[in-house]
Amino acid sequence: MYTIGLDIGTTTLSAVAVDARTGEVAATLNRPNRAAVDTGETYARAQDANAIVEQLLAMADELRQRCGNVAAVGLTGQMHGVLYVDAQGRAVSPLYTWQDGRGEQPFEGDTYASALSDATGYAMATGFGLTTHFWHAQNGRVPETAAALCTIFDYAGMRLTGRKAPLMHVSGAASLGAFDQDACAWDLAALRRAGLDGALLPEVTPRCALLGEDKYGAPVSCGIGDNQASFIGSVREMQGSVLVNMGTGGQVSMACDRCAPCEDIERRPLGDGHSILVGSSLCGGRAYALLEEFARSFAALAGYDGGSLYEAMNRAGLEALDNTGLPAVDTRFCGTRRQSDLRASVRGLSPENFNAPALIAGTLMGMAGELHELYAMMRASGAVPARELIGSGNGICKNPALRLAFERVFGMPVQIPVHREEAAYGAALFAMAASGLCTLAQAQALIRYR
Repeated sequence: MYTIGLDIGTTTLSAVAVDARTGEVAATLNRPNRAAVDTGETYARAQDANAIVEQLLAMADELRQRCGNVAAVGLTGQMHGVLYVDAQGRAVSPLYTWQDGRGEQPFEGDTYASALSDATGYAMATGFGLTTHFWHAQNGRVPETAAALCTIFDYAGMRLTGRKAPLMHVSGAASLGAFDQDACAWDLAALRRAGLDGALLPEVTPRCALLGEDKYGAPVSCGIGDNQASFIGSVREMQGSVLVNMGTGGQVSMACDRCAPCEDIERRPLGDGHSILVGSSLCGGRAYALLEEFARSFAALAGYDGGSLYEAMNRAGLEALDNTGLPAVDTRFCGTRRQSDLRASVRGLSPENFNAPALIAGTLMGMAGELHELYAMMRASGAVPARELIGSGNGICKNPALRLAFERVFGMPVQIPVHREEAAYGAALFAMAASGLCTLAQAQALIRYR
């Protein structure tokens, strides 16, 4: 008996079939997301919602053919983006992704995002679904036949089950903006101040809810945001675990239901009254990429015109992490969300550590240290001390030197799930709980680490 998890990424579509008894991944599929469409607007980032869903349904069918008995289907995907559907539940617009830039376009002496933030009292970034909707409303571009707006994973769920109206999980609703997490409701008063009546906003649930059944009779759970799905799919025990992810960006997440506000930490709903705290390093894994580019440019002065230096850097950094007196590298090349003008720096250089291996090791420690600083803020906000450090993302999974740096900084061994595609895996576990096969905690207990 298997559950299928489907993940709609911005650049990749992923699907996993998970054995509901053991948690083992029986099959994995990855396909490039080639649904980008040109709207004629240079600031737009749009995708063909129907093309995405058709490809996703084909992937689900392929997994079903491989594995046979499918007990439930779960969905997750890129957060913040939005599309419009009609009264029959069909898309009447493209998907406007989280990268859409219309919120930064000029509006009444400022930008659409800033104007909406001022009117609602919420931080409404460009790319947020309701920021995109605000632009459409102000410019008379909301489709005449639109009956509701939703995320792409909500739409996939509608197409899977034949629903005509979206049912949005709280994780997706909060990602669109102007959502009161404590009340689990859209802040309609705030939206009215911005001239939005909320008529297109869908029903929201905080539960592991079912949308209906697919054409084979398998229950389909409502979709959840990919950040929350990755947390569910990586962390075996909610309380006492800290999840660090290092890819192009960096992120640290912890479960915490009651916490004090903190400017650098975002609270995101997990459902059923639970929340996770999320802190992000804006540069993240790109700091290591910048160092590699610097190394190649320096080597080019001596006539080197070879390829990537990552493997050599990883080896050198791993050995140098055992040295004392490493330079202190601040890797905030892109600043922080609160201090956008902050920049990286190197301190403590000496004749003994002014060399490539020490600088590599110092950079790795700086990358881990930036996330540890955010973790310390979470602790100050009320999160319990972590007993387990979980790692995800290519930076940690593929670079033993970076793993060691995290272990040194956090003072715990890094646990890495045996499965990849953490978001799709988390969607599969969520579907187990929604369909009544087990509780969510029992589903997460199936997670195994390397």
